[in-house]
Amino acid sequence: MARPDGQRAQAADRSELERRVHVDLPRLRPEDLTTSQASRPARDPFGGRDPETEFMLRQAGAFWP
Repeated sequence: MARPDGQRAQAADRSELERRVHVDLPRLRPEDLTTSQASRPARDPFGGRDPETEFMLRQAGAFWP
């Protein structure tokens, strides 16, 4: 019994997809996807100062050395 053209095209598409897709690859666990690396803490960009507090104190008229 002959297949209609639509079914033949679907079968050809499926066989092409099966040829291109590799389903025999090993599964990856989420633990394997993460990496770790030793690092140093970043330097303080304000050099130990608190610019928000300094600005507030200057604008409030408080004494600032």
